[in-house]
Amino acid sequence: MARITLSYGGGGTLMHQLIDSLFMKEFDNKILSQKKDSAILSICGKKIAFTTDSYVVKPVFFPGGDIGSLAVYGTVNDLSVCGAKPLYISLAIIIEEGFDKKLLRKITASVALAAKKSGVYIVTGDTKVVEKGSCDRIFINTSGIGEVYYDRLSIDEIKAGDLVMISGPIGDHAVSVLSKREGMKFATNIKSDSAPLNNIIHIMLEASGKIRFMRDPTRGGVATTLNEIAKGRNFGISIDEKEIPVRSGVKEACEILGFDPLYLACEGRVLAIVAKADALKVLKAMRKDPIGRNAKIIGRVMSECRGMVYLNTIAGGKRLVDMLSGEQLPRIC
Repeated sequence: MARITLSYGGGGTLMHQLIDSLFMKEFDNKILSQKKDSAILSICGKKIAFTTDSYVVKPVFFPGGDIGSLAVYGTVNDLSVCGAKPLYISLAIIIEEGFDKKLLRKITASVALAAKKSGVYIVTGDTKVVEKGSCDRIFINTSGIGEVYYDRLSIDEIKAGDLVMISGPIGDHAVSVLSKREGMKFATNIKSDSAPLNNIIHIMLEASGKIRFMRDPTRGGVATTLNEIAKGRNFGISIDEKEIPVRSGVKEACEILGFDPLYLACEGRVLAIVAKADALKVLKAMRKDPIGRNAKIIGRVMSECRGMVYLNTIAGGKRLVDMLSGEQLPRIC
């Protein structure tokens, strides 16, 4: 394609191709090439995690959250899944001319509350106002710094026999945003799962030293995240459809709209790969935190089907699960 389309922002195949063929090629270095949710830096003898993200969610307010809290939690979570304690966040806001000041106050208050809940400080920022039509209401960029306290998380540590775990039901965030944007109502109202993961991850890492890798399955959902993990590796990943937690409202939305919940974004879930010997211990630890009350073991790492992810269906068959190829739901974060 000669031009960028919305599909390039979906977290799937096109986005990965763009990153690899353009950004990775131009900016290549040993830190960036690790492709972690946060860059791990050594500064004055300490390991520091550094991350950045931008938020363009539409609408800016949705059931269970808003663009302000989402920006804080997203940054906190990208640091947390890398074994870091989130400490400081920057906040840059781009505001469209004519945006309601009362709504800006509401978003700012949400940012402050989310930061307090996450135990982080907003320490620097930037504000820009652009002409009407130059952006859609309000965009937010955040960067975060955290101190690494667990430095053994790596895809390279994953081994055949390890188990795949998820901290709770998937797809809530995507359906929440979609329902608000399109004015859709389902039998069960769905709220975004947007939440900080630093506490549950700390509990998990205290419970076991055999957690191999973690990631929060945002754009592209669980399916794309697992493909990112398995791609080019000497193992495959098998997941069990009957074990994957999905709320009835999300199932209903998927049935009506033809979506697969495996590709729907979460904003408050952690996906972890854990040594089989410690899996039940970690599961018990996850369930101590409200976010992990419905945590499940959903799959395993296999020595066969290298580089691939497949689903054991409820019907008893097997289905290859590819990376998201386009954009299911644009602008959900």
